[in-house]
Amino acid sequence: MLEENLKDVEEKIQQACARAGRDRSEVTLIAVSKTKPEEVLKEAYDLGIRVFGENKVQELTDKYEALPKDIHWHMIGHLQRNKVKYIIDKAELIHSVDSMRLAEAIEKEAAKRELIVDVLLEVNVAKEESKFGLMPEEVEEFVEKAAKFPHIRVKGLMTIAPFVDNPETNRPVFARLRKLSVDIDAKKVNNITMSILSMGMTNDYQVAIEEGATMVRVGTGIFGARNYTQV
Repeated sequence: MLEENLKDVEEKIQQACARAGRDRSEVTLIAVSKTKPEEVLKEAYDLGIRVFGENKVQELTDKYEALPKDIHWHMIGHLQRNKVKYIIDKAELIHSVDSMRLAEAIEKEAAKRELIVDVLLEVNVAKEESKFGLMPEEVEEFVEKAAKFPHIRVKGLMTIAPFVDNPETNRPVFARLRKLSVDIDAKKVNNITMSILSMGMTNDYQVAIEEGATMVRVGTGIFGARNYTQV
C-alpha cells in the first residue's frame, strides 16, 4: 500500500508541476510521519523517502535516534519554547516559528551550541482562531526583527490552510502566502531569504504546487489514516 500511495503522490506532484510550468525538482515532498511507528518510516525510507516531518518533539527525537542518519527531519508542528533544546540540533528546518518569544528561545539555544538554525515563519493566512501563526499583516515587521538574530536564518514562510472539501477553496490562501513572500523578498532584508514556501497537505497539495509551494507536507496520502490511539 505504501509503495502505491507514494507512486500516486509522486504522479500528482508531477502533474501539478506540469500544469504550473514548473520543474519537479522545485518541490520537496515531506512525508508527515507523526504517530507512525518506526518500522513504517523504515519502509518509506527503503522506498526512497529521505525527508520526514514530525509534529511532536518527543517523536522527532526518538525517531532521529532510531533511524538512519541521512534522513532530513523537519519540525512542522507547534513548538513550545521549553522544548527547543531537544530538537535544535536534529531538525534541519523548523517550519513553525509563530512568535517572537519562540524566535528568541531558538536564538538563545542556537547561540549556546554555536549553531545556525534554519526556520520558516508560520502565517495564519486564513486567520483561523484554532490555528497558530502570525497574522499576515504582522509578518513584515517580524521579519525585520528576526533578521537581527545571528543564529537564525529565516528561509521562507509556512501556512496550514483550512481543511476544506474542495481544495480549490484554498487557492486564494496559497496565492496570498506566495504574494507575501514575494513582497518580503523584494525588500532584500539581510539574513532573510524567501526561498521556501511550505504549504499544501494531503487534501490540497496539488493546488499549493500550482500556486508556488516549494515544500508540501503529505501524511495521510502516503501513510493512510492516522491512529491517534498510539500517541
